[in-house]
Amino acid sequence: MHESSRRTRGKLRWSKLYSFSCLRPHTSDPDSAQELIGQPGFSRVVFCNEPQLHKRKPYKYTSNSVSTKKYTAVTFLPKALFEQFRRVANLYFLLTAALSITSLAPVKPLTLIGPLVFVVGISMLKEAVEDWYRFLQDLNVNNRTVKAHAENGLFVDKLWREISVGDVVKVKKDEYFSSDLLLLSSSYEDGVCYVETMNLDGETSLKIKRCLEATLHLNEDEKFSEFKATTRCEDPNPSLYTFVGNLEFESKIYPLSPTQILLRDSKLRNTDYVYGAVIFSGHDTKVVRNSTMSPSKRSRLEKKMDKVIYLLFSMLLLISLVTSIGSSVVIKSVSQWWYLSLEDSDPLFDPSNPSKSGFLQFIRALILYGYLIPISLYVSIEIVKMLQARFINKDKKMYDEATCKSVQARTSNLNEELGQVEIILSDKTGTLTCNQMEFRKCSIAGFSYGGNINEVDIAASKRMNTETEAYRSSIDQSDTTSQSLEMSEFSVVDIIAQQAILRGHENADNSNARNSRLSDVRKESVIKVIKGFNFRDDRLMNNQWIYRSDFFDMTMFFRVMALCHTGIPVEDGQTDKLKYEAESPEEVAFLIASQEFGFQFFQRTQSLMTLKELDPSSGKQVKREYKLLNLLEFSSSRKRMSVIVRDEDASSSIGLQINGGAYLESTTSHLSNYAEDGFRTLAFAYRALELAEYEQWNSIFTQARTTVGPEREELLEHATEMIEKELILLGVVAVEDKLQKGVLECIDKLAQAGIKIWLLTGDKKETAINIGFSCSLLRQDMKQFHVCLSKETESKNHLKDMKEEILHQIESSYQVMCQDNNKDSPFALVVDGRALEIALKSDVRGQFLQLAVNCASVICCRVSPKHKALITRLVKKHTGKTTLAIGDGANDVGMIQEADIGVGISGMEGMQAIMASDFSLPQFRFLERLLIVHGHWCYKRISKMVLYSVYKNIAFGLTLFYYEILTNFSGDSLYDDWYMVVFNVFLTSMPVISLGVFEQDVSSDVCLQFPSLYRQGQRNIIFSWSRVVGWILNGIVAASVIFLANVYIFSPAAFRQEGHVADITQFGAIMYTCIIWTVNCQIALIITHFTWIQHLFIWGSILLWYIFALAYGALPPDYSQRGFKILTESIGAAPLYWVATFLVTTAALLPYFTHIAVQRLLSPMDDHIIREMKHCKKDVTENQMWLREQRNSQRSTQVGFSARVDARIRSFKEGLSLKRISIYNNLLGFSGNLKTQPPQPSPPPAAAYEAKISQAFSHMDNRQDILGNNSPEIIRWLCNLSESELDMLIRLKSLILHRAKAIGHDELAKNFDLPTLRAVGLLLMEYLKGKVKDLSQVQGLTKLVAFPECCNLLKGNPGEDSSMEELKACIGIDERKRPTKRPGEEATKLKKQRF
Repeated sequence: MHESSRRTRGKLRWSKLYSFSCLRPHTSDPDSAQELIGQPGFSRVVFCNEPQLHKRKPYKYTSNSVSTKKYTAVTFLPKALFEQFRRVANLYFLLTAALSITSLAPVKPLTLIGPLVFVVGISMLKEAVEDWYRFLQDLNVNNRTVKAHAENGLFVDKLWREISVGDVVKVKKDEYFSSDLLLLSSSYEDGVCYVETMNLDGETSLKIKRCLEATLHLNEDEKFSEFKATTRCEDPNPSLYTFVGNLEFESKIYPLSPTQILLRDSKLRNTDYVYGAVIFSGHDTKVVRNSTMSPSKRSRLEKKMDKVIYLLFSMLLLISLVTSIGSSVVIKSVSQWWYLSLEDSDPLFDPSNPSKSGFLQFIRALILYGYLIPISLYVSIEIVKMLQARFINKDKKMYDEATCKSVQARTSNLNEELGQVEIILSDKTGTLTCNQMEFRKCSIAGFSYGGNINEVDIAASKRMNTETEAYRSSIDQSDTTSQSLEMSEFSVVDIIAQQAILRGHENADNSNARNSRLSDVRKESVIKVIKGFNFRDDRLMNNQWIYRSDFFDMTMFFRVMALCHTGIPVEDGQTDKLKYEAESPEEVAFLIASQEFGFQFFQRTQSLMTLKELDPSSGKQVKREYKLLNLLEFSSSRKRMSVIVRDEDASSSIGLQINGGAYLESTTSHLSNYAEDGFRTLAFAYRALELAEYEQWNSIFTQARTTVGPEREELLEHATEMIEKELILLGVVAVEDKLQKGVLECIDKLAQAGIKIWLLTGDKKETAINIGFSCSLLRQDMKQFHVCLSKETESKNHLKDMKEEILHQIESSYQVMCQDNNKDSPFALVVDGRALEIALKSDVRGQFLQLAVNCASVICCRVSPKHKALITRLVKKHTGKTTLAIGDGANDVGMIQEADIGVGISGMEGMQAIMASDFSLPQFRFLERLLIVHGHWCYKRISKMVLYSVYKNIAFGLTLFYYEILTNFSGDSLYDDWYMVVFNVFLTSMPVISLGVFEQDVSSDVCLQFPSLYRQGQRNIIFSWSRVVGWILNGIVAASVIFLANVYIFSPAAFRQEGHVADITQFGAIMYTCIIWTVNCQIALIITHFTWIQHLFIWGSILLWYIFALAYGALPPDYSQRGFKILTESIGAAPLYWVATFLVTTAALLPYFTHIAVQRLLSPMDDHIIREMKHCKKDVTENQMWLREQRNSQRSTQVGFSARVDARIRSFKEGLSLKRISIYNNLLGFSGNLKTQPPQPSPPPAAAYEAKISQAFSHMDNRQDILGNNSPEIIRWLCNLSESELDMLIRLKSLILHRAKAIGHDELAKNFDLPTLRAVGLLLMEYLKGKVKDLSQVQGLTKLVAFPECCNLLKGNPGEDSSMEELKACIGIDERKRPTKRPGEEATKLKKQRF
């Protein structure tokens, strides 16, 4: 009984809202869809509640276990080996390892096979570890539990992976669906349930699902003991929004639609429980079908590294060929020296066949010179990337406390690719926005409320170092006195409070002491924070709107807002306020706002809506009931929804209220301003209906609603259009689709780093444009190109006509772009979904992408998941730029996998996007640090690693070639076999790893302060071909210097006192020592950020060589061979050895040191300058210089918050220019209204004012100071005054002339001129600041005729203390608020420092 009553209450709260037949979901043509059942593609048969029948063919389907890992136990070895040996270097070393077991090898086979096995093994181990983490993630999902029917109406817990097709499961509130389910019943009696599809499409708004009426009674566990049914439906497919099938139940067949399907990874909300039968399981589910296998991605740097290996391999072939030819020539000449012939034949030295011997020497040389190819490079990079990924994962500044999640690098193969991103393709909902609406502003009866100052205005005013002025609504001349007084309440005090709110301060002071009521309200409103309601305006808050003259319009506005929706009230046990849930988050924001304004919607039944309204006459809340007659749902063609209600307190009144006269002009202006600020805008209107009119319309509407057939929708549209006319406009509202925290700042930094951002969303065009403004991808002065189909062309649905129209729009837009004279003029492209589908076809694709990539911002709306992936693929292919795709839902999986880098948002519980991504972020804002800091670091680290590895292997390998030349291509090796093994594996590998893990050209804070440094990676400066060739030449020079210097030092004479000369063993060990010192000191010159670890590895590697020489030399000769006691008894005892090591190392490093010294002196890079400033602490001692360099380094961007601020500053300056012209005219005595004058971009130059001054003071006798040299000085002085000082000067002039006229001082009025006014104004300002104690002190300091009279006139009679206070009041001076510094003084000082 209790369970039944609970369902009944749920029925009243939720399900009856959708009992109108016009709101019930329906298929467009169910009969034609059912004809497909049984045909190819529609052959699936499911026996509901009989899972045992699906354990054998032909009805055996896949299990419910899902796997995203790349390898299995069987496929790991072949697939991992393939991944390793598709690398060119590894393939080469596999070939040399195979040749090492032949007699041609100059070294032991173990010295070649061992390093190869080690390198490949480490790489495969890394792949195995990464795949193990994927396996654990899959295990976590597969081990979730759900209630499943066992037998006799008993439901037991089952793991998700144990669920099979045909199982009946019971899902409770806030649980995820384990499979694609057929909805059988719910806790509501009419079978309705509410589903959140955030994991699929990022939407938090609830979707309505409804079961068949035939299965409504299956709402208890016991009723499933005898339940059996058969479902025939479509085969598994990736379409999320379609489903075709039927249900055979109790000898009847019922058609199924997407309304009855609950998709895997969706979440049950606001419903206690549902029962469902498993239709698709595991990899057959629609969401998993949308997530294809993760592609194997390789970074551009790694691909270019393969080309570098090709270059090194070409060098290897070249020197091997030289060795082969040289050997053939030498062997051929040796055939004449009979005394050098060998007793045993050697194919490598066969004078009778020099060509054969030369070819064999070529093979031998390929093995010997193989050290030119850095075999340890790949394994070093693998280790470095793993450690880099660990540091990224552990970055505390990328940890989100709200969700307790951090950034996760799901693969480490693309770390350096993060530093080369040029285009970001982003989803909107759940990625940029929170999908939470906030009520921000409104316009009622032609007046705007909620403040007009936004973050852009505040930032612009701070940069201009001026006070922000209040934008006030213009009042028509015919407005009443009461309205004018009401508008004056919105004074400068409100602007100060608004600035404090926008800046995050909670202690906004109220300087208007004349109105205590506004003061108390303001303090309360600043502190109060309400979710979904971010509105600040003292004229409306705390029921202050009831004191206004237009309270009737406001009452109707709030009433309509509280009635026109589909929301449901939900009790909040903590406060007396209600919470609301609705299909649309905008409706929730309206209901919260109406509640704050005194109109609380608190009860709803099937046909009755109850409000608690604030009565303006009594100031108390009264309960009013409205009968809901009709609810006309929203449609994309009408772009509105409406309700028809009857006031039960006045039964003869029927009203039509719609959110979709007299204030049209001002309201339209407010609407445009709201949209430009990035808000979603909706209009509210109403009209009263006569009973006869309503009854006539209702019969038409009822007939249309009950029509069955394809014409039903058209009839409903026509019926609604009949009633939605002749409406009275009440006003508009602005709702903010709240951006995630830090999105604005992140986009701004990314734009300054030179990254373009494309917005791909499934929303309609208007919503997409609003979000574009909100996140600063669009700005007001940006030229927008709209590519969309006209209604006429779209209705014809003729492909050729649509192509022609789209092509014409694209070509005309591109022509406008090319003809634009202003090269810095920004362009934006907005493309509709249907037009995008046409534009992506092969014959239009090229022109579309050419236009798109040249636009500063691209917004694609109404985009399907398929088109998202296609756009990403085409942009990547057409532009050749590195692309990054970021999203949070299953509809973003294709885009994420197609991009060079895929990023999934994990903060909103999404799983599909994360599992398909390369990196996962809790929120979009962490992308800033991931790219600009870690991406920049990883790119530079890996680039330096590769270049240094090329250098050291060339420096080492070429000494072998030089020795071959010296010994007439004998084919002998200069170094011991184990020397060559440990060179790459031990003695030089650790410093390279430390370089790749700890190197920082600049700190993370500097990276964020100078985002333009990121462009080094975009232009690939560090790993350009010029750099590669430069480091190859550096290696050649180092090898040449080391070899020639050692030959020059040790060949002519003995190196020990006993007269011993260096043999091949000693000579090789000495040269090897020089190489170890040179390459390790070289890396010390490369590193710019030293840690103790790097010092340990660099100098420890050098020390390790001596330790190895001692240990290896201590082995018996059978094992150490040429290295037996080489250090202790041979070279170590010779002083020349140590001296030569120092001299040769210095000589080998000198060319590189000279190069970097000259480069940083003549052509330094940005990071060089910044490091020098940081090293000299210029950022502390000369902060202005640091800020100047920071400002100069910021690239002039066309999108982002900074670009919007720059545009607003230009707008402010134009406005100030016009205002200053008006002030000049007032000062010079001109009359007229500034609005009637033509707009001017800037004030006229000083020369033009001389004529105006002459004309203005033509009646004065004394004009020698006006037209003389002082005139330009006066003009410059006026230009440097602040707005408040100029206003004070105007009032001062009026005051002087008024007092002169009052006392009959005609002489003063006659001699009063502009220089006099300037002198008096300056003196008065000094006096008010306390710098001048008495005006009489300076009366004799000027020769201006009228100056003494003006001072006496302002000074007043002696003994009257109120004279100066009166003067201050007249000219608007308040000493309590007088600034200690003149506005603009700091900016002027900074400007002087710069120039």
